[in-house]
Amino acid sequence: MRITDADIALAHALADAAGAAIQPHFRAAVDVETKEDQSPVTVADRAAEQAMRSLLAAEAPRDGIVGEEFGATEGSTGRQWVLDPIDGTVSFVAGRPIFGTLVALVQDGWPVIGVIDQPISGERWIGAAGRPTLFKGKPVRTRACRELANATLATTGPHYFSDHDAEHFMALAAKCAHKRMVFGGDCYNYGLVASGHVDLVVESGLKLHDFAALVPVVEGAGGMMCDWSGEPLTADSAGDVIAAGDPARIDDVLEALACRGH
Repeated sequence: MRITDADIALAHALADAAGAAIQPHFRAAVDVETKEDQSPVTVADRAAEQAMRSLLAAEAPRDGIVGEEFGATEGSTGRQWVLDPIDGTVSFVAGRPIFGTLVALVQDGWPVIGVIDQPISGERWIGAAGRPTLFKGKPVRTRACRELANATLATTGPHYFSDHDAEHFMALAAKCAHKRMVFGGDCYNYGLVASGHVDLVVESGLKLHDFAALVPVVEGAGGMMCDWSGEPLTADSAGDVIAAGDPARIDDVLEALACRGH
């Protein structure tokens, strides 16, 4: 699929719309509800997704939509806009500006545009297939990592893993620079991989709206994303995710996780 400047402009506009809806609620008194999966949701999550859906209804009415808060809307183009209005609601509620809005364009199951937007700090990464990832409008690159022992590993939190997955994750963590491990950060960690500040992010149990936008951002900066078996991430992936700034370390990560055929 050829990515057009209009597609990229729409992705930016969607992130702008979400940010405008989120900003008035940050560090304000907001009620927090608990969804069926026990994750939190606020009026800001819903307002941001509604703002993005309204824009898509006007600008791309034939495209499908997959949103965290309001589910899926069928389209007729083979394209889906995948929206996570606040990835990291726990951080948002705690007043920590390391959550983000995620916007992805998925074509026939493959993520081809991704935006990670932090609306409080004004930081935005955007990646598109065949183009370099931009941070605040300028190209960024991942950094080289000669061996796992030097790698800074990030994950949102150990309590998000099942007991089985936690055992595999900790086997990897033991081989990394564990005193430099980063907990918390959700999508923000993947932006830091793209900008060359973090080497690895490993998580499990993610949904399409959690990871679709991350793939073009990390890979457009020279990194690699795959599942815990080394397979590319698509709309059909189970949600076990690896982001590596240096693709040369992927085999080392997979060996440490010991999840081939997992």
